[in-house]
Amino acid sequence: MKHTYALISLGCAKNLVNSEQMIYLLDEAGYELVPSPEGADFVLINTCGFIDEAKSEAIDAILEMAELKKAGSLGGIIVTGCLAERYKDSIGEELPEIDATLGVGSYADIVSAADSVVHGQKLDLFRDKNAPVDEIPRIVSTGPGWAYLRIAEGCNNNCAFCAIPSIRGRYRSRRMENILEEARDLAARGVKELIVIAQDITRYGTDLYSRRYLAPLCRELAKIDGIEWIRLHYLYPDAFDDELIEEIASNDKIVKYLDIPIQHINDKILKKMNRRGTGEEIRKLFHTLRARIPGLVLRTSLIAGLPGEGEAEFEELCAFLQEFRIERVGVFPFSPEEGTPAAAMDHVGTEEARRRADRILQLQAPIMDDFCTSFIGRTLKVLYEYTDEENGYLVGRSYADSPDIDGLVLFTGEAAEGEMVNIRITATDDGYLLGEQVC
Repeated sequence: MKHTYALISLGCAKNLVNSEQMIYLLDEAGYELVPSPEGADFVLINTCGFIDEAKSEAIDAILEMAELKKAGSLGGIIVTGCLAERYKDSIGEELPEIDATLGVGSYADIVSAADSVVHGQKLDLFRDKNAPVDEIPRIVSTGPGWAYLRIAEGCNNNCAFCAIPSIRGRYRSRRMENILEEARDLAARGVKELIVIAQDITRYGTDLYSRRYLAPLCRELAKIDGIEWIRLHYLYPDAFDDELIEEIASNDKIVKYLDIPIQHINDKILKKMNRRGTGEEIRKLFHTLRARIPGLVLRTSLIAGLPGEGEAEFEELCAFLQEFRIERVGVFPFSPEEGTPAAAMDHVGTEEARRRADRILQLQAPIMDDFCTSFIGRTLKVLYEYTDEENGYLVGRSYADSPDIDGLVLFTGEAAEGEMVNIRITATDDGYLLGEQVC
């Protein structure tokens, strides 16, 4: 009889890829993934540890599983990921209910951890987080029709507010031939959209090929039969060059949607946060991208209440958003992360940071409404994902929508899940586009 386990995967897309790799390794070793932890031999919790909310979510998940274990409804608990790595010296003492802990350099050891737990033994492994990226196959859990394609691990940017470099290690690119082999395999399994991810994809290849290699990688990805969309997450504003802009503009398979986290626009704050470039350079880049890439949808991430942000700096950020009318904006109140330089700097209180974040969202609401309205009467290619049985809609995404963070397209028609279909947009509803399938 197979040993069973449940999975709780928290955090970002990069974390999800690690979870998919662990599913593959456990499947190969004869373990069976079940939908609920109740009755399972163990639960695998792949944690995020980036900001306070993520840490709290991870700890709450561990404590909830500990209660099941205490009640005899669950065998053991394995904790992996960023929270485990960040607190490797104390997590076992603080949460003794955990049976095995793996750091971010030890995902490949998941079978050893599982074997230990089902035999009643403890195991803690924290291998080198700066080692080359493990080339492990994965069982894709997203889709239908789309998957993440991770091209690098770690980060060298060392932004003052961010703990990622200390958790995930230095920047390490995967070799292009390995990425292309994985992409071909995904295409053979019906994936039509590749979402290219890393902490910073614009610096892909700098450690392996002594130059930025994202544009050549995209050219090769576009040659793969079956791949129709290539979506790029996350591009840093200071690392764009003419080769990359031209590749994005001319490559028909690269969707004209760019996720470029800027965090702020004020020069003083950018410098204080160790961000490369200036506000004027960001403005110039956005003007250039708009001019050279017709129909471009921009997404950015902002932090409200960063150290150095007074009312004048905040108003500058608001004015920038009003001027550039960025289509997709995510905003977070500043979270002073322990061990980061920004945590020791003076900053506004949490409530004020939240108030400023809420104001940005209020500013963005009419911009988003106008953006959605601009699609009425147009026909868009849509990746159909699932059917809303309750309301009778088919649900998918356009080029302007990245999974889980943007809007959806609700439409009538007939299609197979994972298929690309043409939808004429007839109306909008609270950030969603409504339409009907056309030939």
